[in-house]
Amino acid sequence: MRPVVNTFDRHEHPMLTQDCEDLLLVGWKEWIALPEFGVDRLHAKFDSGATMSSLHAERIEEFKRGSNSWVRFFVIGDHDREETPYHCNARLIEYRNIRSSNGSIESRPVIETTLYIAGFQWPIEVTLSNRETLECRMLIGRSALAGRCLVDCGRSDILSK
Repeated sequence: MRPVVNTFDRHEHPMLTQDCEDLLLVGWKEWIALPEFGVDRLHAKFDSGATMSSLHAERIEEFKRGSNSWVRFFVIGDHDREETPYHCNARLIEYRNIRSSNGSIESRPVIETTLYIAGFQWPIEVTLSNRETLECRMLIGRSALAGRCLVDCGRSDILSK
């Protein structure tokens, strides 16, 4: 039996013609910042299997500012770093029903903030949830990654090295 050899000619396969040079190569885990909240260093999981991004938040409270709904919450840094919690305020976009990885559905507040990584920044929508038992306090989903990042799932901290 002969081994299978895959030879791909970019011109014969239209799916391979997209130029990836314009995408930021990231690992499955990278250091990011959320400058609007004063968070200068947070380990985030880059997960193309998740639609939305999610940020670990505690003591989430909704309040009114003028005619707009806002949320106040605390962001706690990584497990391995002792930090003072960041007190944050953000305009509430809406509540969305999100299916977690264990299959349960939870209504979560959605906010918009700026994601900063390795000199690049762009606005992303983020749900606020309890991620205290998870390795990374933030998950970056494909709605934030699309058209901007290419995830190398076999590597982490590519941009930190």
